Amino acid sequence: MKKSARDISDSSSSIRRRALMLGAIQAAVVATLGWRLKTMQLDRADEFRLLSDGNSIKIRLLPPARGLIHDRNGIVIAGNEANYRATITKEEAGDPALVLARLRQLVPMTDTAVAALLAEIDKRSAITPVIVADRLTWDQFASIAVNAPALPGVTPEAGLSRSYPRAGDFAHVLGYVGPVSDYDLSKMENPDPVLMLPEFQLGKLGVEAKLEDRLRGKAGTRRVEVNSAGREMRELERIEGQQGETVQMTLDAGLQNFAVQRLGEESAAAVVMDVRNGDILASASSPVFDPNLFVRGISGADYRALMEHDHRPLADKTVQGVYPPGSTFKMVTLLAGLESGLIDSRTRHHCPGHTTVAGRRFHCWSRGGHGSVAAVASLERSCDVYYYELAQKIGIERIAAMARLLGIGVRHDLPMSAIAEGIAPDRAWKRARHDQEWHVGDSINASIGQGYVLASPLQLAVMTARVATGLEVRPRLVRAVEGMVAPDPVFADLGLSPAHLTTARAGMDAVMNGGSGTAARARIQRAEWRMAGKTGTSQVRNITAAERARGVIRNDQLPWNRRDHALFVCYAPFDAPRYAVSVVVEHGGGGSAVAAPIARDILLYALAGGLPPLDAYPSEQRDGIAEMLGRMRLAPSPVAQAGTGRARA
Repeated sequence: MKKSARDISDSSSSIRRRALMLGAIQAAVVATLGWRLKTMQLDRADEFRLLSDGNSIKIRLLPPARGLIHDRNGIVIAGNEANYRATITKEEAGDPALVLARLRQLVPMTDTAVAALLAEIDKRSAITPVIVADRLTWDQFASIAVNAPALPGVTPEAGLSRSYPRAGDFAHVLGYVGPVSDYDLSKMENPDPVLMLPEFQLGKLGVEAKLEDRLRGKAGTRRVEVNSAGREMRELERIEGQQGETVQMTLDAGLQNFAVQRLGEESAAAVVMDVRNGDILASASSPVFDPNLFVRGISGADYRALMEHDHRPLADKTVQGVYPPGSTFKMVTLLAGLESGLIDSRTRHHCPGHTTVAGRRFHCWSRGGHGSVAAVASLERSCDVYYYELAQKIGIERIAAMARLLGIGVRHDLPMSAIAEGIAPDRAWKRARHDQEWHVGDSINASIGQGYVLASPLQLAVMTARVATGLEVRPRLVRAVEGMVAPDPVFADLGLSPAHLTTARAGMDAVMNGGSGTAARARIQRAEWRMAGKTGTSQVRNITAAERARGVIRNDQLPWNRRDHALFVCYAPFDAPRYAVSVVVEHGGGGSAVAAPIARDILLYALAGGLPPLDAYPSEQRDGIAEMLGRMRLAPSPVAQAGTGRARA
């Protein structure tokens, strides 16, 4: 059939459309190829030319700046400082021994140090940088950079290193950082690649370790061009890392420094708590050590000196040290008795200086006894026999339950290392621990904070705060992270009778301000700062009957490690409690003579917001106090940094 002219025209149009479409596609392909050729031959010509000459592009990690730690007022207590160093990469160095020989002409290095470096280089991966010189001066750093062509594989680096501007003041709380070890890596399932960087610093103890994930930050990256000899030619791209979070502690730098200075060279600990919100304002352990030594690599001699010191400066006695609380525990026993309903505040016991149970004589600290004593006077005069009799009435289960309610025998949740649980013993505990039955003598010892009872200074501060408020005060150490301040907690009521708490508080008030108070000499003179407290002296040795007969040897006549521990707990103001303090002085002797004055001075600093005013002391003590305060080497109070935002050293 013959096609019409119209059909022939439609067919021609279809062919033209297809041809145009095919031509457009071909043009697009040609344009794309042309653009790609232009990019490769013109825009990236230098890059590909270098690559063709044997250069390569490598990605390197940038260590992040560690997060800062501030005190409650914004003062930096853990920061970062500039650190100039040089690293060597075996793959790029070729002959590390030859390179190190050249480097020694610029930076002093001993034969021993070089041998150790070569061993470390051999042990590490060929592409892993190893630090060959650290904490360089600017002149040394610059000379290495100038001589770079003669030092293949050596890279001068300017980085940050942790620093603790308050030295030993916060050493036990904050801990310290140090280089990542093989042991550290072995404990991690999927280690962060940034931990492989040479001498990257990882939290080892204390807050630095417990908050490591928040303080570490996120690594950045560098894309660099490296030639065939391994020399870095230029930086192609840089993405900065993310600094670790800024953490603000509840601690007060001024109060912490004063507490450390007041403890001096004693083997001792002090804790200050704000009873309203549980904030730990000071946590001082003595003697202190300088954490900066560990950051920089502590020498063997310095480490041995710390380890062999009989006062154990590396131990944080505030949370790791547990001690028989002595008579500071008597509020626990008294409240257990009052809550049992088996006694009331008027119940009296006669103290002739001792009591006999199952043929064994238990002595009161006062050989002549205290006569007839009721609840308040039992604390004021710290009568042991009152508590011996009370323990036999109420039994150990009630005492242990009250101890735990008040925070003893409980591991408190804080970002600190090796927090001790202490011991609030009962029958089940003794069977489990010693496979023995409980005896009445165990209850008598426990009633006055001896025997199996053990408590840390932190627990004693918590106990005091709970007695002062009647609330389940819980300690806290972190106030804010990245400027986000944690709201004050609402503490639950302990469920103790207000009348019974009033009796215990009255006894503590009488300890300080009563006519027969065991710590009357350590009272606060200002009425608005009236203090309530309790002394404690815990024995670390047995006193034989023969020694008692001829006279108990005084503490100052005994070797240091056989003397009694001195303890004291207190709170103020009496009518509106704000601060609770506990002090333990290892082998310090009597609590009233040694621990109570220390605690009073620290409490006064907290109340006054600075150096204690002399009019807060009894008039006969003011000259001596002024002389003591004048001898103290207190840290200056720098202006706090604005806010708690991010900052870099």
